[in-house]
Amino acid sequence: MDGFRRDGMVFDVRDGGPRNGAPVVLLHGFPQDAAAWTAVSTDLHAAGLRTLAPDQRGYSPSARPTARSAYRLRELTGDVLALLDEAGLDSAHVVGHDWGGVVGWAMAAWHPDRVRTLTALSVPHPAAMAKALVTSDQLLRSYYMGLFQVPFLPERLLLVAGGEPLRRLFLRSELPRDVCEHYVRRMREPGALAAAISWYRALPSYPRDPVGTVRVPTLHLWSDRDAFLGRTATEETARFVDAPYRLEVLAGVTHWIPELAPERTAALVVAHVREHG
Repeated sequence: MDGFRRDGMVFDVRDGGPRNGAPVVLLHGFPQDAAAWTAVSTDLHAAGLRTLAPDQRGYSPSARPTARSAYRLRELTGDVLALLDEAGLDSAHVVGHDWGGVVGWAMAAWHPDRVRTLTALSVPHPAAMAKALVTSDQLLRSYYMGLFQVPFLPERLLLVAGGEPLRRLFLRSELPRDVCEHYVRRMREPGALAAAISWYRALPSYPRDPVGTVRVPTLHLWSDRDAFLGRTATEETARFVDAPYRLEVLAGVTHWIPELAPERTAALVVAHVREHG
């Protein structure tokens, strides 16, 4: 499949690997797209796994609603359910990075019958994140989330001079230049950056839909040079998983785990899938 439909929108999907392999849904974060998983997918395919990597809501050109309410977490998980339905899958292993990890946590908590295992990269359980915001330096690390609540201005400032401020931000966090240029180019598409920031602007709605305890086997990957997400929430995450749980710390890696540590990521996912699949 190269896409799926939901509510009149069309989502782009990269579908690869053996069709009879155990299915793995790969969910990207901000400001990525399915290309973030290219190297990881190659190793997953070699291990006999099928991958489905969508360009999520706001990132697929034909799935870019403008209302902030369209980016509530219930809508984002609904997109993954629609993907599974379109692919004819009762369930799949779910791997998510950054915002994709948030969607993964919610999928595992709200729809455990559709999630065989969860692998969350970088982002801790949302409840652990909320606690860390008031008990650690996480609020300082997450300053940009508050700035993104301002209408219109962030996207205008980040896209001046051909997206140079956005480019500098990502290069400082050691995102490879060629990957950075790809993401900046995508964010310069009409409405793309505003849609991506809408994921943040929907955050005030999250207390109405709390992500509860996860009861599927969970692997959590965190990199110790992540400037955006600290250790406190990572270490608290185990309290919100009532199932086999493992934390793996990637030393010397910044936030961009799929791009910077694809071989290690793929090996950990394959082991997790084989142990609990």
